[in-house]
Amino acid sequence: MDVSEPAAISSGIAERYATAVFDLAKEAGQIPNLESDLDALEAALEDSADLSAMVSSPLYTRADQGNAIMAVARKMGLSDTIANTLGLMASKRRLFVLPQFVAQLKGMIADEKGEVTAEVISATELSDAQIDTLAFAIHEKIGKLVKVNMTVDQTLIGGLIVKVGSKMIDTSIRSKLAHLQNAMKEVG
Repeated sequence: MDVSEPAAISSGIAERYATAVFDLAKEAGQIPNLESDLDALEAALEDSADLSAMVSSPLYTRADQGNAIMAVARKMGLSDTIANTLGLMASKRRLFVLPQFVAQLKGMIADEKGEVTAEVISATELSDAQIDTLAFAIHEKIGKLVKVNMTVDQTLIGGLIVKVGSKMIDTSIRSKLAHLQNAMKEVG
């Protein structure tokens, strides 16, 4: 069995649901509301181990998943479009693709807005001014609005790793030391 097959299936399922929801939200002029719903849903999935377990566990029945996800949607005040989609996904045993669904929708919204997300990992916390300068420099290169997602990883020692789409720039000291170590192995 090809291990990429389950991921491709999940991605395909998530994409179909995301496309339908995006089209509905776009027709209704509700893209900003959809974006705030997705931010709240993503935060809930990250913060709640119980929610993540319920979404991904095959041990819960369709009814249990449906009731739970609808209760969560009501409590969070999610729009009818998202709440109904979550209920439908639960009834079809498709809640396991919820993280991919959220990611797909966020990507569609970013494309619609002409935005791109830059994943930035730095050795230390960057100031707002430094983040703005970095976002502007990336914008100058690619010509799109840039949203920066910052992460701190002290093992980098210094420098940055910037990922935009399929491109990555690694200026970290850890990476430079690894290259130097490999070069020294080749010489000796």
